[in-house]
Amino acid sequence: MAQPTIYVVRNEVLSGRRYHNDALVAAITGAEEVEYPTGDRVPLDQADGVVLSGSSAGVYEVDRHGWIADQQALVRELVAREIPTLGVCFGHQLINAALDGTVEHIGMTTALVEASLDADPLFIGVNTPVVCLHGDVVTDPGDDLAVIASAPHASVFATRHRRAPLWTVQFHPELTAKHEDRIRSDVDWERNEHTFAAVTADRVLANFERVVKHRSSTLPE
Repeated sequence: MAQPTIYVVRNEVLSGRRYHNDALVAAITGAEEVEYPTGDRVPLDQADGVVLSGSSAGVYEVDRHGWIADQQALVRELVAREIPTLGVCFGHQLINAALDGTVEHIGMTTALVEASLDADPLFIGVNTPVVCLHGDVVTDPGDDLAVIASAPHASVFATRHRRAPLWTVQFHPELTAKHEDRIRSDVDWERNEHTFAAVTADRVLANFERVVKHRSSTLPE
């Protein structure tokens, strides 16, 4: 079987913050990159899976970033076509907003965070803490999105669609111990009892790839 084609949608709008988009691309086997803010779009007929990245933009900044509305329409099309999809941080917020959920700014969380994760295929082998770098959270999940994780500062910390193969996570599974120095130099990092050595959230991405491979192998030619 050929390697499934997974498109990673890069959403970062600040040139100095693109490292997390780079890390997401590097973590997905054979990822195809789509620079959404500059006008690139996902060729849906060629996509076995799609990952929506984080961003410094807010999902409510549609007037400033017109591409956000386009990407929300993309989310609805991904659901309709049942193309496996994963939203990360901003992607988590955008997917929920696209499906009539609510996103609010609560102030920055830049820390390793202890979270409660449901027994979901996306979280196999994933322990907490997880890496958080965000100022916005989902306060009400979108239509048909079930909450599958929570954190002290964010009750809607991850979601899963009830029918389509779509998941979202507020945290950054692509950021691991090898990114620690860059993260600490980039933000006002909150030190606590957790260490990057304990982070295993990159398994979220491997688990998502497994879902895509299984689904693409069972679809008719």
